[in-house]
Amino acid sequence: MTDLHPVIAKVTARIIQRSAASRRKYLDLIERGRDAGTNRDQLSCGNLAHGFAASGEDKAVIRTGTATNIGIVTSYNDMLSAHQPYGRYPEQIKIAAREVGATAQVAGGVPAMCDGVTQGQAGMDLSLFSRDTIALGTAVALSHAMFEGTLLLGICDKIVPGLLIGALRFGHLPTILIPAGPMPSGLANKEKVRIRQLYAEGKVGREELLESESASYHGAGTCTFYGTANSNQMMMEMMGLHMPGAAFVNPGTKLRSELTRAATHRVAGIGWNGDDYRPLGHCVDEKAIVNAIIGLMATGGSTNHAIHVPAIARAAGIHVDWTDFAEISDVVPLLARVYPNGSGDVNHFHAAGGMAYIIRELLDNGLLHRDIMTVARADLTDYGKEPVLEDEALQWRDVPASRDDAMLRPVANPFSADGGMKLLQGNLGRCVMKVSAVDPVRWTIEAPAALFHDQDDVLRAFKAGELERDVVVVVRFQGPKANGMPELHKLTPALGVLQDRGFKVALLTDGRMSGASGKVPAAIHLSPEALGGGPIARLRDGDMVRVCAQTGTVEALVDAATWAARDMPAAPPPPYDTGRELFALFRHHSDLAEQGASPILAAMESEV
Repeated sequence: MTDLHPVIAKVTARIIQRSAASRRKYLDLIERGRDAGTNRDQLSCGNLAHGFAASGEDKAVIRTGTATNIGIVTSYNDMLSAHQPYGRYPEQIKIAAREVGATAQVAGGVPAMCDGVTQGQAGMDLSLFSRDTIALGTAVALSHAMFEGTLLLGICDKIVPGLLIGALRFGHLPTILIPAGPMPSGLANKEKVRIRQLYAEGKVGREELLESESASYHGAGTCTFYGTANSNQMMMEMMGLHMPGAAFVNPGTKLRSELTRAATHRVAGIGWNGDDYRPLGHCVDEKAIVNAIIGLMATGGSTNHAIHVPAIARAAGIHVDWTDFAEISDVVPLLARVYPNGSGDVNHFHAAGGMAYIIRELLDNGLLHRDIMTVARADLTDYGKEPVLEDEALQWRDVPASRDDAMLRPVANPFSADGGMKLLQGNLGRCVMKVSAVDPVRWTIEAPAALFHDQDDVLRAFKAGELERDVVVVVRFQGPKANGMPELHKLTPALGVLQDRGFKVALLTDGRMSGASGKVPAAIHLSPEALGGGPIARLRDGDMVRVCAQTGTVEALVDAATWAARDMPAAPPPPYDTGRELFALFRHHSDLAEQGASPILAAMESEV
């Protein structure tokens, strides 16, 4: 067995040392939860009667308290393709639970909003904080103390991190996440990008664009590009929180149903009354968090997880930062090219060997922690196999080699020697850049700044021809405190057009870009943010700015004395009538992007 890479061992040891006190507090918390807190033994007869009053045929079993009762937290809605399949899951789970003498109840529902629907719209200002709302909703669902295990039904951008953050506060419960899978492949991604750029140039109309988008997003299941939603599913495999290989099996298939059934059986078997207790709070440890980061680098995953992973970790008493990400990225090779980093989507990735191949390759080369507590087996080894049906029975088999070298490659012949994410720092602060889809000749951009406080103003300038030059487009006052840190993916087609016309172009922002960050270099999550005095607020139109992923720098090339003497501009007034005003408390109390941009975790840590 290959020894663990020394850099991964070093980073893990540093995280363990940094987190020692907070992790100990967290483990003490969940121990109290098991022994004297949120469990059915603490309920009075009146409490318990309320909890099973409407449980029909399961009432007698729940009443005895002798079998596992599984709490289902669901993000079902039928407006969003990724979550529509969850509508029938509770019924399926209840049947599967009865097969092993257990019961299941829907403990609660949480919102699931879609960045694909709200991208570039007012609703995007609620997007990031929907994660914290989901965490709160999950905690409310599990606060009834009726459950000995949990199944979390969620898949997309903020939903999986939110479910985990909430469930980790009940970390004494064994917990498995159940995905619904990606929709079948539709319009080729290259063609979709082509139509989007033609629309940005005014060369095709809205009808042609809508037809293209409808052919791409066409049925039930997750969007098939490798953005935040599908990066979520990758991470749950790397952390051992799915049934092995569950991430990218399409909805409505027999294999999908059998994996959900297996998850239900398994969560009933790993409770505290048996000899294989696997509580969530012990599964999510420092090594599992490092595995999640390794997976992001090996697959070119979403930049949004530079925010979500620190937030998930903090909920378990673990502290990671972007330096940890950068050092891991330096030694983990890029093994996958999935759109927008390549031409194929997650269905092609899965067919080529998918997560099973990635995990086995990383384990065999000492690039992943094998010895973590997974929900399925003793360690991560079985996650290096793919699920199949043989004679209608669920089995797992080896994936000895990639089935498509354009999608997946071995450690010995990677697409890149390092991972897909870089840390940049300098007199403008700290930020990240996803470079796995960026041509290395564009890793360094030095150009005059063009300043904007709103992404729509960028598009107006583009249409007016004002950005036909080498330019660093700076969009500031987009951080969590300013407006909830929306994604700026709406800018991708316009910036891509400018780059295709031969200009040197980069985006610099204290906001987010997208899990689908692509070919245009984007220095994002710049921290500290402009609101409150971050250095990005000192920039002026025409300042030379250097963004360089080669050297890891982001800086304004301005004389130090001039820089220090500059006043900070006033923040633009926040928009109203969008619902975002309900989240004022979240904005005012949010912390730095590098810490997870979470208001609830910042407040929580002041109490525990």
